[in-house]
Amino acid sequence: MRRADRLFLIIHALQGRRTALPARRLADSLGVSLRTVYRDVSDLQTSGVAIEGEAGVGYLLRKGSDIPPLMFTAEELEALVVGTRFVRAFAGGKLADGAKSALLKIDAVLPPELRGRDDRSRVFVPQRWYEAKSGVVDALHEAIGSRRVLRIEYRDAGEATSTREIEPLCLACWGRVWTLGAWCRLRKDFRNFRPDRMQFIATGEIFAETRERGLDAYLAHAGVPHQRIE
Repeated sequence: MRRADRLFLIIHALQGRRTALPARRLADSLGVSLRTVYRDVSDLQTSGVAIEGEAGVGYLLRKGSDIPPLMFTAEELEALVVGTRFVRAFAGGKLADGAKSALLKIDAVLPPELRGRDDRSRVFVPQRWYEAKSGVVDALHEAIGSRRVLRIEYRDAGEATSTREIEPLCLACWGRVWTLGAWCRLRKDFRNFRPDRMQFIATGEIFAETRERGLDAYLAHAGVPHQRIE
């Protein structure tokens, strides 16, 4: 976790409390040592954040220094919790870490009566269901974001293999199966590829999305107008 994120979470964990929050609880929730918590709190105090307390006693945010809490209903919050569980289970390591961090931040700024919703929701998703392929998802996600042309060895449903260069545009998850939407230079058309049937490397070439070969065109080709994607 970045230090800036950790400092943010410390401030908001203290928000609205009437009793001191022990440093040990902060350390456990952030996954850091007590020494790190002590140092971070000291740095926040030095920078002017109105934190009262001391090591061994606990910390409070001085009255009047509170930041207004996020206004979520219980149903909205549970929807966020369940959504982050799906991301952590299916979307690869990088997005899983992002979801975990986001949920910590959300929980930190909630009013007391809504905190801990992550523990109370009874809608579960198997953790890292797609863990064996999470590195593949991460690599493809990065290639899409950086618009890197990929050279792939692809095996279709009939076990026929082919070598292609593709321009990756998006990923879609269908339960335990992912597909990669791309422009295929071999077929000169849009195609969907299953990551579990491909070996790929980045060629080093960066492609430019065009009106004819970009994401909007791909979605239209698939029969899903872009404005309907939510």
